[in-house]
This record gives sequence, structure tokens and C-alpha cells, in this order.
Amino acid sequence: MKLLMAAASDGVLVGMAKLRDHPAFVELWNRHSHVAFKVAYRITGSRDDAEDAIQDAWMKAYVHLNTFDGRAKFSTWLTRIAINSSLMILRRKRARPETSMDITDGDTWQHWEIADQTKNVEELYARHERGEHLRRAICRLQPTLRTVVEIHQSNDRSVKEVAELAGISVAATKSRLLRARKLLRKSLCPEEYMTL
Repeated sequence: MKLLMAAASDGVLVGMAKLRDHPAFVELWNRHSHVAFKVAYRITGSRDDAEDAIQDAWMKAYVHLNTFDGRAKFSTWLTRIAINSSLMILRRKRARPETSMDITDGDTWQHWEIADQTKNVEELYARHERGEHLRRAICRLQPTLRTVVEIHQSNDRSVKEVAELAGISVAATKSRLLRARKLLRKSLCPEEYMTL
């Protein structure tokens, strides 16, 4: 049975899941959770918020699966839901700011622990600082601009793919990317901007 599920296309699995075949929905989850999580994480900037967004996205996908008409790929439909869930979490946080108790980001420590020892420590630190400046500058963008930048950076997507995932036209996507780059260029020094 598992082999049949693994070999089935997304379209077949969606059809089965619409008939409330739970293993088919689980297979869709297994196939697409990682990519949806990466998009949510890039938008929220927090693992906990990204996990909340993905849980919300999958619940919405499950509840509204019968509205999926197949015009877009299932992964695109799910990613749009994940983007919307992520943005809703950011809006809620902006409405009710909370104080974080986090002292350090676990990923940062891991990065430094596995850093290539043959490289100059100052160079590694400078690169890390440039990356942090860029990440903070992207986080300061308004949500409509930030979303297209985050999607564009995830898996180095094309403008057409970004437009599909964001649910906007290619022209609007190009305009938002251009506006975001101009704002980032103003807030970053030239070396930092080159990493974008």
C-alpha cells in the first residue's frame, strides 16, 4: 500500500484525499511539508512561528481540500496557504507584541561549530554579520515586499514561480522585487547588498 501511495501522482492523491482517504493525505503531507515549512520560516523568521503557520496551513488544506480545483499544482496551492498563514501570524504579532525569552538562536551556534577551520575567523565573522544585516533589513520590509523577496530567495525561484506562489501577476512581482531591492540597497552597504 505504501509503495502505491509513493508512486501515485499528486493529482491521484488529492482525488483520494477528497474521498477522505487519510493515508493519501499523509502522503501529500510527507511530500510537501518541507518546502512549505521553508517558505513559512523565511517569512516568519522563527521556527516556532513557522511550525504554527504550517500546522494552520495543513488544517486549512484538509478542511478546504474539496475547493482545490487542480488549476494549479497542489504544492503551489499549499504554499499559497502557508504564505497566508505566515502573514497572519506576523499580523497577529504586530497587533500584540510579545517579549522573547530566547537568548540565542540554536542555528547560529551550530553554524559556528561546523565552520570550516581553514578559513580566516575574521572573514567568517564578517560574512556572518553581513548575512545578519541582510536578514534584518529584509525583516524590516513591509509584508507585501518581504513576501516576494522571501519566496524569490527560497530555492532561487523564478519571477513567474514567485508570482504564482504569491498569487499576484508577474508585473506586480517584478515591481515589488525592484522596490524591495531599492529599499535594501539604501539600508545596506554595497558588500551586503551583493549577497541578495
